[in-house]
Amino acid sequence: MTAIKATNIVRHEGHVSRQQRESLLHQQGVLLWLTGLPSSGKSTIAYTVEHALAARGHLAYVLDGDNIRFGLNKNLGFSADDRAENIRRIGEVGKLFVDGGFLTLASFVSPYRADRDQVRALMAEGDFVEIFVDTPIELCEERDPKGLYKKARAGEIPNFTGVSDPYEEPAKPELVIETNIATPAEAAVQVIDLLEKMGKIQPIQA
Repeated sequence: MTAIKATNIVRHEGHVSRQQRESLLHQQGVLLWLTGLPSSGKSTIAYTVEHALAARGHLAYVLDGDNIRFGLNKNLGFSADDRAENIRRIGEVGKLFVDGGFLTLASFVSPYRADRDQVRALMAEGDFVEIFVDTPIELCEERDPKGLYKKARAGEIPNFTGVSDPYEEPAKPELVIETNIATPAEAAVQVIDLLEKMGKIQPIQA
């Protein structure tokens, strides 16, 4: 599925560099990849960070797992192969966003370590930041806003991560957020602090 089938194609280079775009935006492009169990709080944190960055005058955008499946990836299910293709496509989209200078937040369960590592391999050093949203499965099931765990436990949803499918925790994430301790606002502060330390955005001057 990943082989190039198109023929007679030539890559074109534009006249505006990534550095020029970043200079216009006063930030450096990055792909913040939030991974964790379903209902761990990934999307809530991602949108909280996006809102906080916008309030500081930064251009940020969230690529959300469910939202993407309404359009770009609506032809994919939840088998291991489809999950891999889902993440591959988002990795390529994320790479484009980073080249555009966006502070990009990708909120995906992305349960397989190899799939996440392939996205990292697409990116230049420092452009991919893996954030493990570490939430005990008991808390995820307690939250369960969509009732998915209940359905999975009843056998109504096959290939459900954490119940009938595995979740492989990141080996060396750049950031771990424990949502049984941190609120979404506190988690957002951790993410923004990391962006400042990496030089992707400048700290607010006192």
